[in-house]
Amino acid sequence: MLPLPDSAILLGQSAADWRAAVLLAGSALAASGATTSEYGPRMVAMVEEFGAYIVIAPGLALAHARPGPDVLAAGLAVVTLANPVIFGHAHNDPVSVVLGLAVQSVDEHVTGIAELANVFNDESVIPRLAGARSAAEVQQLLEPQR
Repeated sequence: MLPLPDSAILLGQSAADWRAAVLLAGSALAASGATTSEYGPRMVAMVEEFGAYIVIAPGLALAHARPGPDVLAAGLAVVTLANPVIFGHAHNDPVSVVLGLAVQSVDEHVTGIAELANVFNDESVIPRLAGARSAAEVQQLLEPQR
């Protein structure tokens, strides 16, 4: 599983809209050292170009961008929102958990997505992440699949 240090976990955050929520995930990735500050705006640009496809399950968005020089290391970020936001997805809005994914290669991207998909086979994980009160709780929820 991708690294998920405490610095990449932001709980109970406020975001005015989906762009702000994605930028929070970008800030968490930058704080963890996985990316530079340019990565967050690139994740926003992906949604602007391709739509709300990153909302992969009810209440869950997986923000990411293509590998680039702003990705310093593979990493994962978790942001929970105090008030869910609308991304414009036909079925899975509103979003209360935003994952940020940063990878340096296409292989890491495929592997990272596959590992996350296994975690979220358990339908209880998303609401438990949304209600998490500590970084350790978030890490523990994702740990069984690590």
